[in-house]
Amino acid sequence: MTKVTIYDPAMCCDTGVCGPVVDPKLTAVAAAVFSLDKKGFDIKRFNLGTDPAAFVENKTVNALLFDKGVESLPLTIVDGEVAKTGEYPTAQEFAAWFKVEETELQPVKQPGIPLNVKIASSGAK
Repeated sequence: MTKVTIYDPAMCCDTGVCGPVVDPKLTAVAAAVFSLDKKGFDIKRFNLGTDPAAFVENKTVNALLFDKGVESLPLTIVDGEVAKTGEYPTAQEFAAWFKVEETELQPVKQPGIPLNVKIASSGAK
């Protein structure tokens, strides 16, 4: 079974929806990882800011960071070999590695009409 591990640079979150600007590439990666994980595939992500031990424990990652610095992040390892550095995998790459249809990895489309929810006050104090 294919094993994919992504080593992210230090970030506050892995979804791309924090802060004032949403990063669509990061959102697509988060959706693909979530989808693959839910289907039982062996995929993991580590964030340098919250999981530094994972970067130290993996000799390949540690050596690459020592040689090339944090510019090599994000770093993707597939079956123990460096597959990609400096950018996130695409949906096409995930699909090829895990032998799934690319459409299975797309973010879920949200409804075009926003919900209008009103919360009634009970008036009790």
